[in-house]
Amino acid sequence: MPLGKLDKVLKIAVEELITKGTAKGKEMVITGIKPAEGKKGPRYYIEGEGDKEFLKMNSNAYLGMPLRKEVIEAEEKASKEYGAGPGAVRFISGTYKPHIELEKKLAKFHNREAAMIFSSAYSTVMGILSPLITKETIVISDALNHNCIINAIRLSRPKVKEIYKHLDMADLEAKVKSNIGAGKRVIIVTDGIFSMRGDNAPLDKISNIAQKYDFEFEEGIITIVDDSHGIGAFGKTGRGTEEYTNAKGIDIIVATLGKALGINGGYVTTSSTIINYLRETAPFYIYSNPITPSEANAAMKSLEILNSERGLELLEYLRKLTKHFEKGLVDLGYEIIESDHPIVPLMVRDTQKTSDLVKYLTENGILATGLNYPVVPKGDEEIRFQISADHTEYDIDYVIGVLKEHKETH
Repeated sequence: MPLGKLDKVLKIAVEELITKGTAKGKEMVITGIKPAEGKKGPRYYIEGEGDKEFLKMNSNAYLGMPLRKEVIEAEEKASKEYGAGPGAVRFISGTYKPHIELEKKLAKFHNREAAMIFSSAYSTVMGILSPLITKETIVISDALNHNCIINAIRLSRPKVKEIYKHLDMADLEAKVKSNIGAGKRVIIVTDGIFSMRGDNAPLDKISNIAQKYDFEFEEGIITIVDDSHGIGAFGKTGRGTEEYTNAKGIDIIVATLGKALGINGGYVTTSSTIINYLRETAPFYIYSNPITPSEANAAMKSLEILNSERGLELLEYLRKLTKHFEKGLVDLGYEIIESDHPIVPLMVRDTQKTSDLVKYLTENGILATGLNYPVVPKGDEEIRFQISADHTEYDIDYVIGVLKEHKETH
């Protein structure tokens, strides 16, 4: 069938995205990595930039796990034992031993009864919310929740959908109270760390609200947290926002293997009953290939490092670098949203100035993410820096120096 008519329509649609400034554009292609050397952390080579070296300040790999020798060796070992890929979904051709072992270790790490892995954290959220949302379910969601939560709720069609103001516990409680009698089950769902800003949900207060009104609903109130940016980067031992806020009563935790743990995939951990139910009903689990056995083995090694004295050292180093960077920006007169998370937003609050500053950073060999309207609200334009245990104090000082030069010359 000729695609001329459709091509024309879709070309116009892409052009409209470009005009509005929401197009993602051409992807940067990394052609090589220069290992850490001397006072410098790893440097990256970009297609079209020759031998110019770039410092990555926009990576989710907060603990530097992807480049750790023992993690790479764990993946290579399992690949030789089990092959390069799983071959099919788990219920068709069987699961692999590393999948089962990883799930057990994730559950233990989170002090939960059971866990199950998905191909990504996005598919985890999409996969679990639909089976848990019924025609008698009320869903209450933070206004700044991730796109995966928004889409999962939209596709699940709950009886009632409520959005509470970002981090506003009075508004959350009011929406819970106003829906008493409106449905059998309430799901309160939130990000743990909000990826655009680096701020965190007050999970202790959220769980207290859930417990306070649980008896008012026939099937209770369930709390679900997507802590993909929190696990491995937040909290004293890297157990994320639940640990940081000392929350009791969070029912379901979703997280990723692809950020601080540095591999690929996502997971959910909760009671064994819920996990057994989700294995039978979650479409993104049932009908999608799992991560490879080698990825599972590498993730176990990352988890082992995190859950050790070395992990505590990495987390402390990460916090130290983050605070050093925040202080450097504040001393220069830049506005930031301060937190204990390694996401450091530099608030520019102007679309053109944000784009210009990203360009200046790139020209000086620094990769950082500019967030403009309509990705963020007008007036909230920012540059999102992300600190990693791969970075050195020299790296952080270099970025601060470039930002100082920009401020003095623009």
